[in-house]
Amino acid sequence: MKPLLVDSSFWIGLARQKLDPMTFLTAASYGRELAICGVVRCEVARGIRQESALNRLRKFWDVMVYVPTDNVIWNEVEKLLWQMDRSGLQIPLPDAVIACCAQRIGAAVLTFDRHFRQIPGLSVISDPDNI
Repeated sequence: MKPLLVDSSFWIGLARQKLDPMTFLTAASYGRELAICGVVRCEVARGIRQESALNRLRKFWDVMVYVPTDNVIWNEVEKLLWQMDRSGLQIPLPDAVIACCAQRIGAAVLTFDRHFRQIPGLSVISDPDNI
């Protein structure tokens, strides 16, 4: 099975529903790796109010596959955004970074964000029940 890069919209969406994303992801991760990148960590962490909750998340994130954003990723992001803009599609910069990180490791993106569906060749999962 492909790894899953878990987008910030998934973390935030479940938390807003008063569901624990870590409990859900632990159950869903059997047979596949979970991944994260710095953009997702920062987007989610900035909204956490309690330090104890943030520390719990950090411990979970630290055992996930981490996709670094090196110069190669930034070149891919630049190309993706340029190509999409020329074809009349615009996506937010953070989404492009997350998509390129997922593509680097051959992962699907687990997300509630519709922008990811516009990215050519990206595997996207939006229904958590179909993981």
